[in-house]
Amino acid sequence: MARVHAAAIVDPRVELAADVDIGPYAVVGAGVVLAEGCVLYAHAVVRGFTTLGPGNVVHSFAVIGGEPQAKRLVDGRSLLRIGASNVFREHVTIHGGTEGGATVVGSDNLFMVGAHVAHDAQVGSHNVVANATQLAGHAVVEDWVTFGGLSGVAQRVRVGESAFVAAAAACERDVPPFMIVQGDRARVRGVNVVGLRRRGVPDESIRALKRAARQLWMSRSTRAQVLRALEKETDPYVVRLVRSLLSSSPSC
Repeated sequence: MARVHAAAIVDPRVELAADVDIGPYAVVGAGVVLAEGCVLYAHAVVRGFTTLGPGNVVHSFAVIGGEPQAKRLVDGRSLLRIGASNVFREHVTIHGGTEGGATVVGSDNLFMVGAHVAHDAQVGSHNVVANATQLAGHAVVEDWVTFGGLSGVAQRVRVGESAFVAAAAACERDVPPFMIVQGDRARVRGVNVVGLRRRGVPDESIRALKRAARQLWMSRSTRAQVLRALEKETDPYVVRLVRSLLSSSPSC
């Protein structure tokens, strides 16, 4: 049976898997679904129409789900869907969607103290979101992204896979995949070599990305001219970079 501390407040309409562990003074509201292996530490809060997949850990004073910080909300239902094996540290806040949409978080992410994911954001998997990072409404974060502390992403901005967003970076434009961005306003500073190696990307692909980056951000040719030339590249990571830039709104 689920282990629910006597001091926890759990609505009787909550769906709990058999081995969920809920600590003292945690609050779980109606509409929540907690899959097997979820752990809620003391004073954790899970609200709204929120589904947590297997093995999620919610630390003290985090608030997962509930109404978004927005003026528009359809019929009071604010949806949040979370995958498996995420860790939400203290004071993390994640809000549900608006206008019938949903906020979606993938699997194997680490959200450090004070991170915020706003309404309708889409966060992939294997991301590290450092302290006090702020993701605005409708932001999109792909997989294997690392955020430095105090960084921010504006509404509807996309952060590409394996990007590194440096501490305190302010992202007002789409962040290209595989790149490091830094500054206010954030701009590309180089290839995320460390992150790519940790992910297991082959060295030849990293070298190809470096060549592509030099052409894109250091040559005197226009972005359009360089992209046309790079469309002939066969390296799969360069292909993904080019496709991302061609489909992107203005990028860093």
